[in-house]
Amino acid sequence: MGWLADETGLGKREANFVPLTPLSHLARAADVFRDRTALVYGARRWSYGEYHARVSRLASALTGRGIAPGDVVATILPNIAAQAEAHFGVPACGAVLNAINTRLDAETVAYILEHGGARMVLVDSALLPLAEAALKVLKGTPPRIVEVADPAAGFPASGHHLEYEELLAEGDPAAPWQMPQDEWESIALNYTSGTTGRPKGVVYHHRGAYLATLQNQIAWRMVLYPVYLTIVPMFHCNAWTHPWMIPALGGTLVCCRDITARAIYEAIAAERVTHFGGAPIVLNTLINAAPEDRRPFDHVVEVFTAGAPPPAATLAAVEPLGFNVTQVYGLTESYGPATECIWKPEWDSVQGEERAALKARTGVLMPMMEEITVQDDTGRDIPRDGAHPGEIAMRGNVLMKGYYKNPEATAEAFRGGYFRTGDIAFRHPDGYIKITDRAKDIIISGGENVSSVEVEDVLAHHPAVSLASVVAKPDEKWGEVPCAFVELKAGKEATEAELIAFARQRLAGFKTPKHVVFCELPKTSTGKIQKFELRAVAKLL
Repeated sequence: MGWLADETGLGKREANFVPLTPLSHLARAADVFRDRTALVYGARRWSYGEYHARVSRLASALTGRGIAPGDVVATILPNIAAQAEAHFGVPACGAVLNAINTRLDAETVAYILEHGGARMVLVDSALLPLAEAALKVLKGTPPRIVEVADPAAGFPASGHHLEYEELLAEGDPAAPWQMPQDEWESIALNYTSGTTGRPKGVVYHHRGAYLATLQNQIAWRMVLYPVYLTIVPMFHCNAWTHPWMIPALGGTLVCCRDITARAIYEAIAAERVTHFGGAPIVLNTLINAAPEDRRPFDHVVEVFTAGAPPPAATLAAVEPLGFNVTQVYGLTESYGPATECIWKPEWDSVQGEERAALKARTGVLMPMMEEITVQDDTGRDIPRDGAHPGEIAMRGNVLMKGYYKNPEATAEAFRGGYFRTGDIAFRHPDGYIKITDRAKDIIISGGENVSSVEVEDVLAHHPAVSLASVVAKPDEKWGEVPCAFVELKAGKEATEAELIAFARQRLAGFKTPKHVVFCELPKTSTGKIQKFELRAVAKLL
């Protein structure tokens, strides 16, 4: 087993074994980077010393209000400073953070609060109507609301609830943190999108969150003092663990409440942002920004994009603007990114669509993952031939503990010693994975499998198309046919016949959309297109 013949006296001790936790990043930063800027929101700035003190106030105030280790504290907040502080302050008192999607309906929010058992919920003033509506339909004891006012954004305190700054005033800036005694302790509870039923509660542990922060630094080629812009919502996989990561490098976290082209370009130019993550729709927003919304900048911004495979056309258009894009792939269950499309030096001379196609690969496993593979229905690895599809399966330390109060779903997800993603992909000979679809998004037309991603990628190359999403439409003859929903660029025009002809020149006949609908595509708060809504529309066409 790799042990020495005599292990007497060589056990774990307080000096040589400390449970891993991302809380240690901020604890260290408060000493090492005490006077550096840690957090920026609008005109306000906090040093690491101030950031740590506010987190300590929050943790001790929560304890003073009866929050005990293992209790759940929820947030309904946009990407503002209080949300970043909650990511450290809630676990620093031993509690579990449940950051809730701000775009959910009241009934779903009520379900999450009840299912998770939240004792308290921090709520942005603008989102009080959502929280209060949720509490009205919630069964059982409702959590106490703490209002987070944001006067600078036009949302002053309502006066009806304990206000966040009042809560912090109750706390002690020098209070010690309750660090985990076991790195397997829960740090966060994140709920899946729930597009096919009730959302599932994904439980993160301190160990996984810590290792995720390290692998993101490595994959992003980060050095000291990055400036990170919060575009990925902090309620989405805890912004891929990035708020916990930045203090490890003495970096600056720039909060962005409203995700607009103007706000992003302004932050990049004014704060010299070096990194941000976002869905392909964010890249499209930057590409199609009006001239008056742009600001010049003279440095390269590193971008992680995920949420859906980015069209090669999008990648080709955004790179010349000053953005180096790396595609990553993951799920809520994997703390965000689990694969990265590592750029190879031998690809440097590749240009145009071929270069964009290489960047559009899903990639290889992240540094702290043990294995990511693609398997057939029997659990065997598929050939690395760029042709045979299968399901992505993974295992490693950066995976959830399981689904809260749902042992059946947990057992099914971890069936066969791997986490089963439900995503369909093939593997190139060099091992790079390329997603073709979610299992539920494959279109079977006349017995032939059609990848909606492939069709979307073709449509995205049309000069008038901003976004395209393709779903199955029931068909009496073929069973299913591709149906495209298209969002056009501002000021551009195209017809259904034109787009169908454009696709037919580049795709096999059975892959060509048979219908094109022009509309604004329904999206989640993270920019994912809600295909379940489009499928419902397609059935009625």
